[in-house]
Amino acid sequence: MTPHVPIVDDEAAIRLVARLGLERVAGWTVTEAGGADEAIAAVGRRRPDVVLLDVMMPLTDGPRTLERLRALPGGDELPVVFLTAKAQQSEIVRLRSLGVDGVISKPFDPMKLADDLAGVLGWERV
Repeated sequence: MTPHVPIVDDEAAIRLVARLGLERVAGWTVTEAGGADEAIAAVGRRRPDVVLLDVMMPLTDGPRTLERLRALPGGDELPVVFLTAKAQQSEIVRLRSLGVDGVISKPFDPMKLADDLAGVLGWERV
């Protein structure tokens, strides 16, 4: 089975780079969302294997988007990994305390993004 990953980020360039890394390098299926409303709609249309969620977005930030995702039916079990430019250990600890499955720092290597996600989630990559 091919993992399905919505990438939620307000920056189109970040979504594109992540998409290329996950689709072309790993063969995963990607849905792009520019913010919280698009993310909620994408998750409602097709249950993802994990959501890659930017922390800093202008209208609804990552933590608030996480709350909305968790409020969906089955949302408590939905794996979510934050994507953040603030990689200080104290910030990572704070983000992890919100109940996400992991944190990946920006800038990320698109060639290794699938491996990084798999590692955070404890998935085996073939």
